Amino acid sequence: MTTLDVPVDGAVLCDVWHVDGDFPTLIECYLAPADLAEATIASAVSVRLGAELLLPDDTLNPSRYVLAEPDGTLRAVHVDEIETDDGTERRHLRPCTGDDPACALGPGCGRSRWKPVPTPERPAAA
Repeated sequence: MTTLDVPVDGAVLCDVWHVDGDFPTLIECYLAPADLAEATIASAVSVRLGAELLLPDDTLNPSRYVLAEPDGTLRAVHVDEIETDDGTERRHLRPCTGDDPACALGPGCGRSRWKPVPTPERPAAA
């Protein structure tokens, strides 16, 4: 951890902690640049780190996120969440297909900017 005695242009304040699960590092960022979209920043960080990142999507479905992949791709996914004493664990990443049972749990998968994408394993709902 580090602290700054004076504000720095372009500085980002982050809280970082570790949990178990498929995404074991949680980062909450504050004071991020307002002129860049959150998804754009997440995509760039994912490419730079060579790691997948989850960020909240634009629905109220609690299991749905946008996955930023190391190649710069952004896509809608679902994860199972387990609350623990150390924080929320996220496991069982799968694409949002519109037919996933998690799509029925919360509103908005079909109304999101990040549309469900059918796969051969999970075709779109009829």
